[in-house]
This record gives sequence, C-alpha cells and structure tokens, in this order.
Amino acid sequence: MVTNGIELLSSETHLNKLKGNIALLCHSASVDRNFKHSVKILQDLVGKRLIKIFGPQHGFVTDVQDNMIETEDFIHPYFNIPVHSLYGETRVPTTKMLEGVDTLVVDLQDVGTRVYTYISTLTLAMEKCATLGVKVVVLDRPNPVGGEIIEGTILEDEFKSFVGRYPMPQRHAMTMGEVGYFAKKNFNIDVDYDVVKMTGWKRDMMWEETGLPWVNPSPNLPTSIGALTFVGTVLFEGTKLSEGRGTTRSLEVIGHPSIEPFKFVDYLNEKIENDGSFVLRPVTFHPMFQKHAGLTCGGVHIHPLKQKDFRPWRISQLLCREFKNFLGNEFQWQDAAYEYEYDKMAIDLINGTSEVRHWIERNGDLNELLALEVKGYDAYQSMRNDALIY
Repeated sequence: MVTNGIELLSSETHLNKLKGNIALLCHSASVDRNFKHSVKILQDLVGKRLIKIFGPQHGFVTDVQDNMIETEDFIHPYFNIPVHSLYGETRVPTTKMLEGVDTLVVDLQDVGTRVYTYISTLTLAMEKCATLGVKVVVLDRPNPVGGEIIEGTILEDEFKSFVGRYPMPQRHAMTMGEVGYFAKKNFNIDVDYDVVKMTGWKRDMMWEETGLPWVNPSPNLPTSIGALTFVGTVLFEGTKLSEGRGTTRSLEVIGHPSIEPFKFVDYLNEKIENDGSFVLRPVTFHPMFQKHAGLTCGGVHIHPLKQKDFRPWRISQLLCREFKNFLGNEFQWQDAAYEYEYDKMAIDLINGTSEVRHWIERNGDLNELLALEVKGYDAYQSMRNDALIY
C-alpha cells in the first residue's frame, strides 16, 4: 500500500521542513486516501501559517477546460485565504504573490507525461522561489503510468514551451518530486528544495496497484486508464480529430465525423500489428463541446489490456498515421495557437520535434518511428538517474 507525502506530513521530521509562513500549490486531486483535501490537512497541522493557495492550469478547483482558458485570483469563500492563479495573467508566481511566504508546499497529482503542465508549473515556481529565498517542498505522489517505462521523442530546444521545458521524453518515468530534482540538478536551479517521499511505492507500479483512490487531476482525465492512454492520445490535440473532449471518455476515444467505425477498425487491423496488449474497439460518440461539438464521430476506443506491455505513445502515432491515410484530405493538423505558442504547430510542440509529423506525412514505417523515438535516450537516462529517489 502506498502512502502519499501529504499523509506523512504530520511526523515531526517532515513538519520541521515547513519553515515560517506557507503557501500551498494544489488542486482538487490533492487529497489523502480518505479524500480529505490538503488545504484542510495543512490547516490542521500549521494553522494560520498557511497564508496563500496557488492553483495550476485548470484552477485550484479543477473546473476549467484546457489550452489557454485561464483562471483568476480570488479569496476562497470557505478557507478565507487568497488563491493565486498560475494559469492566468502569469504562469510564474510573481514577487507580490510570494510576499510573506517562507515555504512553498507543492501537492499536485501529475500524470507522468511531459506535456501535462503541472511539471512546468513546478519548475517555474522553483526558479522564482530561488530568486526570493523561498523554500520549496514537494509532497510526493505516484506517477500513474509507472516509474520505469519511458516513451516518446526527446524534446528539442526549438520546441520548448509551457508543454515542455526540458529535454525529456513524453513518458518521463519520474514522480513530481523527482522532476524537481531533475530540474534542480541538471538545469542549475539554486533553490532550497526538499521532498516528503512516499512510502510503499515501487517504480513498476501502475495506478491500480497503489491502493489509492483516483481523483481526476484535470477535467478530462476522469479515469486512471485515461492517464495511461493520454501518453499517446494527447498528440491528437495537434490535429482536428476529436480526442473525445466533450464526452465521458475523453482521451480514450478518437474520431472524426466522416468515419464509419467498424470499417475503420477493419482497416486498422490490417495496418497496425497488435501484440495483445490493447484492443481498438469501434466506437461512435457525440462531443458536446470542443472539436466537432454536436456532431456524431466514428473512430476507436483504446482499451489497454496489459498495462505494463501497452505502449500508448507508439500506438497513437501509428493511429495518427492511419487516420491521415484513411481520411485523406479531410485529415488536418491543428493550426490554432497552442499553450501560448503562436508560430509553431501544436503537433510539433506536443511531440517536441517536427520529425514525427514528417514521419506521419510520408507514411513512414514502424522501424523508422522507433529509431526516432530512442534518439537521445542515453543522455536523458543519465540525467534522470541522478534525480531518482525511489
């Protein structure tokens, strides 16, 4: 059984890490195994020393949709504490926001994918805290997709953005606490940094093995299975296909209004080799908002059968290639601004390179994709190994 950092905080050793006045960066998934929120837990432990709350993308209460839909600062009506948005006018805490704060406590449930912006929020906050002498303490939580398997192309410098600040693959295989050490040690963030480590977590664990309840860390990840498929299906944000936003199984279903799903799955079964770790089920869905809102879409529902063998990044790239081949001219890349980047294609920002898009456009084969994927892995593994604490 895994015990989270927030559940271990009450020990004298860990409480002594929290100096002076405290701010808490958290969201709706910041709960213990009994669903008690971290704000209430911290108030019980430190009382009025908790003076501010910070919220990441989607907001402190995790009610706001993705991609440049911002949240505002407010005074929380129940806790009577200022709540500052780190996804509004700024994505970096300002000097004024941190005024009077001695320790920033971070309790965010990440999902183990580079483009999920909480690790960018953490490292930007670390950089700011370093300039002000504010200590950063991460209350660690499991990586829902495990701490061993890495997947996806390494981010190239040209494509750095809020959905990727460091040269890491899409599936980075670190906890939030480890990402902080990765940034501090490899990119010279001179901040006083500490982690309240979990107990009971093993690197090969998937979420269901932790014994912890799943609380969606963002509005469109209602299931832990969705966190696993998201490693790959997030790439469809870079297309004009629906990734299921506006449905109850977002980022598990992918489709388009012009597709008849049974015909499409028959086609896919001839094009994509299946090792038995997943099923592509024909599905029809009707998004209520975002892409193709109000239209009936046909496509696939991705069902992982053997989570530790399933490779969502690879499967999703192959799916994207075949969606393009099947739809022909009806397939389009997303051309709207993506996470405050206006001059680069969303698909390239997500993959961290333009090479995968070029592979899809030329109908490349699996061996070419695998060769692209592993470029830079040795250097990444060396940097990552220095950051691991489990």
